[in-house]
Amino acid sequence: MKRLTAYGFSMMGAAVLAACAGAHVPHAPVAAPVSGVTQRDSSAVQLGTALATVEQDSAADQSALDSLHERSPDSLSAPRTNVAVRGEDVRQEAQDLFGNDATTTFDIDVSNFAGNRRVLEYLEFFQLDARDRFTIWLSRLGRYEGMIRERLRARGLPEDLVYLTLIESGLSNTAVSRARAVGMWQFMSSTGRGYGLVIDPWVDERRDPFKATDAAVNHLQDLVQRLGSVYLAAAAYNAGAGRIEREIRRLPGEPDTVDDQTFFQIADRRNLRRETRDYVPKLIAAALIAKQPNRYGFTDIERLPPLVFDEVSVPDATGLDVLARLADTSVAAVLELNPQFVRGITPPGRGVVVRVPRGKGATVAERYADLPVNERITFVDHYVTTGQTMSGIAQRYKVTVTMLQAANPHLRSHALRVGQRVIVPMSGRVVPRGAWSNPPEPRATRRVSRSRYRGDNVGSSDGTRHRVAPGETASGIARQHGIGLMALLEANDLTMRSVIRPGDVLLIPGR
Repeated sequence: MKRLTAYGFSMMGAAVLAACAGAHVPHAPVAAPVSGVTQRDSSAVQLGTALATVEQDSAADQSALDSLHERSPDSLSAPRTNVAVRGEDVRQEAQDLFGNDATTTFDIDVSNFAGNRRVLEYLEFFQLDARDRFTIWLSRLGRYEGMIRERLRARGLPEDLVYLTLIESGLSNTAVSRARAVGMWQFMSSTGRGYGLVIDPWVDERRDPFKATDAAVNHLQDLVQRLGSVYLAAAAYNAGAGRIEREIRRLPGEPDTVDDQTFFQIADRRNLRRETRDYVPKLIAAALIAKQPNRYGFTDIERLPPLVFDEVSVPDATGLDVLARLADTSVAAVLELNPQFVRGITPPGRGVVVRVPRGKGATVAERYADLPVNERITFVDHYVTTGQTMSGIAQRYKVTVTMLQAANPHLRSHALRVGQRVIVPMSGRVVPRGAWSNPPEPRATRRVSRSRYRGDNVGSSDGTRHRVAPGETASGIARQHGIGLMALLEANDLTMRSVIRPGDVLLIPGR
């Protein structure tokens, strides 16, 4: 053990147990090298393939989530016959679920709102439109549910708030929304940092299911204490506490107290964004199905089991593909255990804790101590700039185009995009610090698009909107309305790098 300590390694417990994100993590052997590629290079190839698979899965999740968030408020269709429980049946279904002899219990108020029109619509949406992905999400729930419920319970919060993860991200650690919210709990960077999450070009703890859950539970606890209602807190999780408080103040009369019914009162006034007005109905619909999936036609759900793992300390930049090889497991397995390492490499110049399959921690520590420095990294990541080609990138790093193509199986070599990531195998060379480049700053897709708001006369959270005219800038619009630039950007989920165009409609927050 002295030798392990000398190399900066320490075991974090003989058997650290926890529920972990992602799919099944098999103890699979490392795959054989691709023809024409060295053993070291094949490690980078496996990493590229695993990252591409994760990206494809995240894109499928995001497509379903976009459909979920963009449904028209008047899109409730005629009852359809190919769903297990149709909308018009839910009131009777609620009676069956919540009658005197009911065995299904909830610790959020589902029974009083199960017949709400919007709840009915989302029940059908999950059973039909998003059925394939919702099935996958219910399966993923097995990974996280125990861990999340334990942490909610420790904070005195309703455990059924676990179902927020279904409607936020489909329980995907790699989910990235159009507004650049990230991870299972969909934190914006400012909120995530405010709750102690590390977010930098190497580590994004919004993607870490354990740390992000701790942050989300703390955030929800703050919102419940501030607003006095679980459903108002859920709405504030989506829209911000200030917006919800403004809408409560606008209710007629002087209510002595607020409760879950208050959410539906402010939602009916239609001043909030549609996504926020529908947020609690989505939660209720997701909870109804997740509690009894068979009743709603989701039979044979194979719930993924919680994962168990060891933790080891890594002192400097090391590829997750290398750690997978040391653990005799697959690259995909280590990626799924460590989604917070956004580049597939631990950060240079600082030590971090890495998860490996349970029972492999001591083996990894011993093998790492004997690992030559030039074998810690098998690749660097390059971000495409204007005019670059695959052959030009290959020449820059003194590798072959074949090696680049093998390490980037889903990359279209004749259609590279600026900012696109390219994995470059390094063939066991020592990677100089100058070889590391930071990815481009992410730019949020504008949620204030012309297509979304054109013709929609529903008021904003304070009834004011501004349609962008040619030549106008965000700072000029902020001055025109007497508000701060950051307040304008925050209200529209924009960043300093976001671009607004003529015809876009901005929400003007109240002063």
